[in-house]
Amino acid sequence: MKKISFTEHVLPHLLAFIVFLIITVFFFNPVFFEKKTLVQHDIQQSIAVSKALTDYRDQTGEEGLWAPNLFSGMPGYLVNVHWSNNAVSMLKRVLSANLPHPVANIFLAFVCYYIMLLAFRIRPYLAIAGALAFGLSSFMIIGLSAGHNARIGAMAFMPLVMAGIHLSFSGKRLLGFGVTAAALALHLRENHLQVTYYLIMIVLGYGLMQLIMAFKEKRVAEVLKTLATLVPAALLAAGTFFGPLWAVKEYSAYSTRGKTELEAPATINSGTGLNRDYVFTYSNGILEPMTMLIPDFYGGANSNFLFRDQQSESYKALMATGNEQLINNYARYTSSYWGEQPFTAPYYAGAIVVFLFVIGIIFADRQYTWWLVGLSALAIMMSWGKNFESLNYFLFDYLPGYSKFRSVTFVLIIVFFAMPLLGLLGLEKFLEQGATKENKKKLLIAFAATGGVCLLLVIFGGMFSFLKEAETTLPDWLANALRDDRKALLKSDAIRSLAFISSVFIVLFFNLHKKVSPYIVYAFIGFFLMIDLTVVDKRYFDKENYKRKREAVFTARPAEQQILQDKSYFRVLSDEMDGRASYFFNSVLGYHGAPIKRYENLRDSCLYEDVQEFFVDAQQQKLDFSKYGIINMLNCKYILFGEGQQGQFLLNVGAKGPAWFIRDIVTVNSPTEELAKVEEIDTRTTAVMDASKFKAPVPQYDSTSRITLAERKPNYMKYEAQTQTNNLAVFSEIYYPEGWTATIDGKESEILRVNYVLRALEIPAGKHTIEFRFAPKSYTVGNPITRASSWILILVLLGSITWSLRKNE
Repeated sequence: MKKISFTEHVLPHLLAFIVFLIITVFFFNPVFFEKKTLVQHDIQQSIAVSKALTDYRDQTGEEGLWAPNLFSGMPGYLVNVHWSNNAVSMLKRVLSANLPHPVANIFLAFVCYYIMLLAFRIRPYLAIAGALAFGLSSFMIIGLSAGHNARIGAMAFMPLVMAGIHLSFSGKRLLGFGVTAAALALHLRENHLQVTYYLIMIVLGYGLMQLIMAFKEKRVAEVLKTLATLVPAALLAAGTFFGPLWAVKEYSAYSTRGKTELEAPATINSGTGLNRDYVFTYSNGILEPMTMLIPDFYGGANSNFLFRDQQSESYKALMATGNEQLINNYARYTSSYWGEQPFTAPYYAGAIVVFLFVIGIIFADRQYTWWLVGLSALAIMMSWGKNFESLNYFLFDYLPGYSKFRSVTFVLIIVFFAMPLLGLLGLEKFLEQGATKENKKKLLIAFAATGGVCLLLVIFGGMFSFLKEAETTLPDWLANALRDDRKALLKSDAIRSLAFISSVFIVLFFNLHKKVSPYIVYAFIGFFLMIDLTVVDKRYFDKENYKRKREAVFTARPAEQQILQDKSYFRVLSDEMDGRASYFFNSVLGYHGAPIKRYENLRDSCLYEDVQEFFVDAQQQKLDFSKYGIINMLNCKYILFGEGQQGQFLLNVGAKGPAWFIRDIVTVNSPTEELAKVEEIDTRTTAVMDASKFKAPVPQYDSTSRITLAERKPNYMKYEAQTQTNNLAVFSEIYYPEGWTATIDGKESEILRVNYVLRALEIPAGKHTIEFRFAPKSYTVGNPITRASSWILILVLLGSITWSLRKNE
């Protein structure tokens, strides 16, 4: 049996674990020492829109599956549904040392990147530095502060997936199989398919590199054997995500990511996927990737206003006017950011990391350089979005799946993944070969390519305009002050980056690892790298990002408290474009990135116009409740408006309630005609139906007919109806064909679609009980498969690790 050395085989990994744990605890110290939690905007909104589902789960122990409290109802798969992949969740808790969510994701990023670097044969003490570079990049920290927990969690497991794949290609196929399957299952569990898309790009690039090398070295058969082990690993991992993936794929066709049925005007999103302008709203400027080297190259975050700094030239210039109104008007123009994006914070990789990346380009094995540099260059060009139309519009139109995702700057995760890896591969080679005369020349080139850029910006940094296009009309006294402040920020950070690069360059150039203990050099690089990144991170992540755990997410305001006294079933529309209303009520709107596409079309073309007309009539005291057909049919009984505690509401007495019988049906021949016609009809008495999709019944209206809501749950609605004639009932519930079934007295009945988005049923004469149930096969069938696959995965992982250890005895 091979003897295990504590110093060689245990101590480095134990030290790495301790370092990662200490840095996580102290970086997020209010979570651990002050019992605080993170303030995350997106998570606050997520809590609001998922409240109906979480309340139902807490009360019953069951999954609601349908979210009734946003966009008048939508599938809950991407809102809040718990799947039976507890085994994978347990594995995550073990790897994260049971640290609290979401800070555990940063710890996991450290651990997973460390394991990947070990798989690539980087010495452990250097691998610690590389792991810190990945986990502490501002890309990760800013994402966490915004509440993109799923994105950060998915990114944290990307290196572990790559570790498993590389182990397989390095001759450890069984261990690689287990690690790949487990890592991919953990990654998929985070349910952020945009990050998965970028992971696929990384893996395909790696696979292409391996295939090219195999052809050159005549070992194609060996590569095919490795692939034969990785494909089952991927399938097993996919099995643990089977239910969620089925549900998301099923829903995608009906969501804003799917194809519209409309021959739509410019105001409506047409085609497959998202609208192109929407996707490329957040596009990097051509020079914006420079923030990876110099964080304040473009002034920092656009939420940083120079007027708040009393030492800034902008503050002094404004105060010198002595005009309070002028100061208030111009203060909003003093954002330090002067780039093109509407909202952003700089993605900083670290000056030392960029320097190491260039060292990697020069020293690392060529196959890794082509793989990682090629992917990084492509990612940077993709992040330019609309600023590089020839490439990115082509990709948007023809690259499968690319049009499903927005915020193209997220593709930079590929760069933040690649930089530390290639940098450490290059540094490892340099340390192996030593600081020879030739290597010192190469090191000088790397220093000139990074430190030289910083020096040039210090000297010639004033050559930029430092103004946005909209700021060119500002008075000269303010424009000049803004230029001076932004120029100072750029030069200051350029000097800062130059200092960090120079410190590591000196250590390597003078071969200090040969003159002192190499561990001191490793610690020096890791410590300075950590300081470099954490100081910048703290610019965007400080004490303001925390709050006491006992503080309520939302507290009902006076207007909301009054509405809450109404215990009937209704919906509310709020002029606050977030998820707040969904926390307290069933909301007509909401906060979600992928609502049902038909509902979005109705909202953009009809609902907003209805609301505007409602407010105009209310101001003129000429309310005619029969006019607001869309509001009425959605059972929108209250309209909230105004800010904060001063908010008010209007009562819409025309809201039709949960269900009603109609007098007439207007038939049309296309979805486009249906959407146009629904604006024209009185939805209280008439319905419009697309005859190309459904066979229109002939309602026989009976004025004595009644239909009432008897019971409701997120996934279940029960009505009692009585009519003397065969009639058509319209329900103020959103039509969704995948999973909803309707029964009349226990006998299944076809759910019809009317008014573009609503459900309808033919009700025969008599007294009846009507029930709607939401039980999609993606959950009822997919969830058991997910559960079984998760436990099989754990057994396979344990088996592969055990077998690999025995094999190495």
